[in-house]
Amino acid sequence: MARKPYYITTAIAYTSGKPHIGNTYEAILADAIARFKRKEGYDVFFQTGTDEHGQKIQEKAQAAEVTPQAFVDDVAGQIKGIWDLVNTSYDKFMRTTDSYHVKQVSKIFKRLYDQGDIYKGYYEGMYCTPCESFWTESQLVDGKCPDCGREVKPAREEAYFFKMGKYADRLIEHINTHPEFIQPVSRKNEMMNNFLLKGLQDLCVSRTSFSWGIPVDFDNRHVVYVWMDALSNYITGIGYDADGNHSEAYKKYWPADLHLIGKDILRFHTIYWPIFLMAMGEPLPKQIFGHPWLLQGDGKMSKSKGNVIYADDLARLFGVDAVRYFVLHEMPFDNDGQITWELVAERFNTELANVLGNLVSRTIAMIDKYFGGTVVKSLAQNEEDPDAEFKATVCATVAKVQAKADELRIADAISEVFTLFRRANKYIDETMPWALAKEEEKKARLNDVLYNLAEAIQIGASLLDSFMPETSAKILAAYGAESRGLEDCASFGLRDSVTVTAIPPLFARIDFKTLAPEIEKIREEQAKAYAAEQAKLAPAEKPTESEEEKVPEISFDDFLKVQLRVGEIIACEPVPKSNKLLKETVKFGEETRTIVSGIAKHYSPEEMVGKKVVFVTNLAPRKVCGILSEGMIMAAEDEDGTLSLIVPDKDIKSGANLG
Repeated sequence: MARKPYYITTAIAYTSGKPHIGNTYEAILADAIARFKRKEGYDVFFQTGTDEHGQKIQEKAQAAEVTPQAFVDDVAGQIKGIWDLVNTSYDKFMRTTDSYHVKQVSKIFKRLYDQGDIYKGYYEGMYCTPCESFWTESQLVDGKCPDCGREVKPAREEAYFFKMGKYADRLIEHINTHPEFIQPVSRKNEMMNNFLLKGLQDLCVSRTSFSWGIPVDFDNRHVVYVWMDALSNYITGIGYDADGNHSEAYKKYWPADLHLIGKDILRFHTIYWPIFLMAMGEPLPKQIFGHPWLLQGDGKMSKSKGNVIYADDLARLFGVDAVRYFVLHEMPFDNDGQITWELVAERFNTELANVLGNLVSRTIAMIDKYFGGTVVKSLAQNEEDPDAEFKATVCATVAKVQAKADELRIADAISEVFTLFRRANKYIDETMPWALAKEEEKKARLNDVLYNLAEAIQIGASLLDSFMPETSAKILAAYGAESRGLEDCASFGLRDSVTVTAIPPLFARIDFKTLAPEIEKIREEQAKAYAAEQAKLAPAEKPTESEEEKVPEISFDDFLKVQLRVGEIIACEPVPKSNKLLKETVKFGEETRTIVSGIAKHYSPEEMVGKKVVFVTNLAPRKVCGILSEGMIMAAEDEDGTLSLIVPDKDIKSGANLG
């Protein structure tokens, strides 16, 4: 029977520079989903690649004194190398400079122009070069780009426009009738309320102010604007032809089952791309998932901040599968995740070394020591406690993992596998093999215990192979086994005997102090590279101060909009699964609110209770780790990282206003 096709894509990475670990996370996540779908029996096609046109790349190439093509060839090679390093099992690495893609984008543009969806006009507005986006004055936030917060410049040029409003109602209907189309639901609501329901402006789809792009073949002063070019890769990569002569791959795999993208480019994928497809008469993708960001500390990674972490550096210090485990397990479903060098090391020791590595090595050691490396399936008629419960728990894991993976909750799927490993460690404590080994009459029982452990480990390793493929392969080889299919992971005792082979520790514990000099060296090298990059920029392009240091001037009326009140903290507790957040119950006069603050590294819950602190109380509520936070605590932090809460110097009633 033919396998059901499954087509998954990542956003194509922009070739303006080396991707950091936050960018690499998307490729690893897509790979985990693709591998698991293959394990489920799907005929998977996994496409990733690079977006290689645009003004920003042309400017960077000029600064580097190379041609744009040479520049993108180099960066695309770096990106592909990192994707390969972290074991992404893509079927196609797409480049938008590929000749077939260039030809088809040109044909798509001409077709849409001929059918009246594209027309020529003039664009006048504020332009953000990093985002390659035009904005009206009303769309700017504090005079800056609403997407990235950077400076914008006034621009006016002749351009072609796409009639977005022509298809807007049809897209709204599709979203309303296909609740699975945009996920998570919060992303769908954002697109509907902030863009579609407010009405769509016609979209600029060509440029004349730079030349590095796909030419409009009937008007060679223009190049196709980046989004019509880049988004089309999802169909040109599998053989779409604008004349209708599609490849067999296109007929087989389109529409895509999943576009996996970052939440910052959701608008382009859930509004522009579906409307382009409607205009072309092609089916829409089945689902678009906007994943959250992986943040360094409390903010996005930035070269100017010196806080960028790269996958190759992480892999060199911790190993590829440790990197895959961290980014897959630590990223929540719909909230931003956190990464620091210290946190990676902590998870390496507590989860990978203690839970998994220790389980595998000590089970092998006991089988080797007590039975010469081989245990056999039990012939006993009656099971002893806790065997039945242990086996049932192990066999039930596959259904839990599959349910979570099918919902794209990959972090939860991995947690289920590690719950199995934790249960196996507990089983060792319950059965105490070392004690059984002291009594000859209990040797059969000892065999059964170790066989049960070997089976559990093989099932767990088989479920782990989509997420940590190298580690899974090492474990299974040590137990003389191959990865089991999902159906077999629900069965216990499939092998008559298990023979083990000793292997080096999977994850030897790390003393973070030994890594600190290497991490500091990495940071210094990055700072030098950034300084050299800035030195190549023209004086007008050089930032006079870092983005973080620029503080916009506000009016007195703006200041009056901020409500500052004294609140008394009457209860405080840590936020589960977070090492930096505290959940405070705060009394403001007769009113009580819940507020989440990132201060756990500076204050314990106990010392917070009873404090009267200044809070901002008219911020819009937002969810933090699933908790609705209804305000923000005020604190000062110096350059050494010392943090101090803002408290009144006299006892004052809770709820008092500042001003």
